Amino acid sequence: MKKLRNFKFLTAILATFFVFGTVDGLAQKRRPVIRKKTTTVRKATVARPTVKLYTVQRGERFRVRMEETINSKTARVGDRFTTRVTEPVYSSTGVVVIPTGSIVTGRVNSVRAAKKGGDPGQIDVSFVEVKLPNGTRRAINGSLTDLDTKKAKSDNEGVASGDDRKNDKIIFIGGGAAGGAVLGGAIGGGKGALIGGILGAGAGLLGERFTKGEDAEVKSGTEFGVYLNQSISMPKFNEVNP
Repeated sequence: MKKLRNFKFLTAILATFFVFGTVDGLAQKRRPVIRKKTTTVRKATVARPTVKLYTVQRGERFRVRMEETINSKTARVGDRFTTRVTEPVYSSTGVVVIPTGSIVTGRVNSVRAAKKGGDPGQIDVSFVEVKLPNGTRRAINGSLTDLDTKKAKSDNEGVASGDDRKNDKIIFIGGGAAGGAVLGGAIGGGKGALIGGILGAGAGLLGERFTKGEDAEVKSGTEFGVYLNQSISMPKFNEVNP
């Protein structure tokens, strides 16, 4: 009789564990899944203020100074060289867009070394880019020209014309003092004629110098003009790049 009671008691305990275990398991199965809400934060688009541009007209002349030396004996087609603007360049409305100190990059288009006892060396160049002190860069189409605006003009072919001379190509020609260079007009592929100021010291006996076969050497510090063949648009210059 006592064993039967113990058996019933044990059975009741086991039944109780089974019932609570089943209920707890069902509760776990029915427990709702809580999903985290994701919030998408969209960054507001801030419109940049429109930068007003100012035009530097075709025909504007930059006064520049060579920053390095190039020579018809060693120069190669495609070589780049740098010049520095010596006077500010203004837009057509009088705003400074290219300040003093800006860098104008030149490119050697063709070069011919001097021949012994023959023609002097020649260097034909163009100007392809201007870089402002604040880092702003602009591609340009510029040609070599004289500093005197009344004596020479260039078109987009780098061809110069003066008051009494047409279709003259402005190039560097050997013949200046101490192997310097002069601005010359290659007339029909000939030896050339003086158009602008002498870039080397001394202008005497120009024709005689041309017969000596001197190389054209444009030294650092030489000053000349860059003629703008196409108009460019740039913002007003600020010390900090906008």
